[in-house]
Amino acid sequence: MDTQAVAAWLDGYSQAWGTYDPEEIGALFSTDAVYFYDPFHEPVRGREAIVADWIKDRDEAGTYEGSYRPVLVAGDQAVARGYSRYLNTDGTVRDEYDNLFLLRFDADGRCAEYREWYMRKPAPASGG
Repeated sequence: MDTQAVAAWLDGYSQAWGTYDPEEIGALFSTDAVYFYDPFHEPVRGREAIVADWIKDRDEAGTYEGSYRPVLVAGDQAVARGYSRYLNTDGTVRDEYDNLFLLRFDADGRCAEYREWYMRKPAPASGG
């Protein structure tokens, strides 16, 4: 993997998260991938289970946006950072997160191991 390939994968990840298209989601991951939503819980194991997990609790269309970029790529592993925003139906930001991903890819450029850390952005202090 190189920086451009990881950036393309991250763009596909963001696209798939926004569409919930099972084929787009599945194309991102190897058959035996493991997906850690956080460092404290057991991962989702296997491409089919990852796809099923993503689509079981969908956000309303148009209420997610995310942008992620590689920070470091070394062989089949990468570190990426970015943000995820969840919007109200009127377009205002409901929640925003700073994300850090640790990724490992297979020989075909599919993610074999996904680990995420996220921090919720604090609400702005109200002046007054």
